[in-house]
Amino acid sequence: MRQGRSNLRLVLALTSVVVGMVGLSFAAVPLYRLFCQVTGYGGTTQVAQAAPEVISDSRVTVRFNADKDPALEWRFEPLQKSMTARLGEQKLAFFRATNLADHPVIGTATFNVTPLKAGLYFNKLECFCFTEQRLEPGQSMDMPVAFFVDPAILEDEGAREVRTVTLSYTFFPLPDAEPEKADRDHEQVSYADISTQGER
Repeated sequence: MRQGRSNLRLVLALTSVVVGMVGLSFAAVPLYRLFCQVTGYGGTTQVAQAAPEVISDSRVTVRFNADKDPALEWRFEPLQKSMTARLGEQKLAFFRATNLADHPVIGTATFNVTPLKAGLYFNKLECFCFTEQRLEPGQSMDMPVAFFVDPAILEDEGAREVRTVTLSYTFFPLPDAEPEKADRDHEQVSYADISTQGER
């Protein structure tokens, strides 16, 4: 009887371990993403609601890089090679994607900045990387990213010397994804609003 209880406790303990490991595996990705966003680890950029009110006289050059998965039948490129911005100043850049396939293609972008230590201070106000992008055959789309570099970078002894930052995007195909029409309509309105802001 004692042997049976021991075996039962052992089974329960092993079951708890397995359940715990499965739970950790599901939590690992969002926890890692949160860690990267908070610390800027791996060049992960930050998300901000508004640019700071104070703009520094110090300037930084932002370069733009575009890559794609070989399986994605798109042409993807930045519409400007670089731009100079004062720290804290809101800037607007555009990337263009063109569907070269004869069928609709949906893609999503990953991103980072280099040097990696600049990720903690590179803030995006709006970005096409937050949503899936659908292009019809032959369709081109200019996609904006509104950003600023936080003046707080000047207070970081390990990053204050940074004067050039490269923002990189890589697009990947999502063959099984189908975004809702309402989401696409919202994106188009959002892009139009951002473009108008950039012209003022």
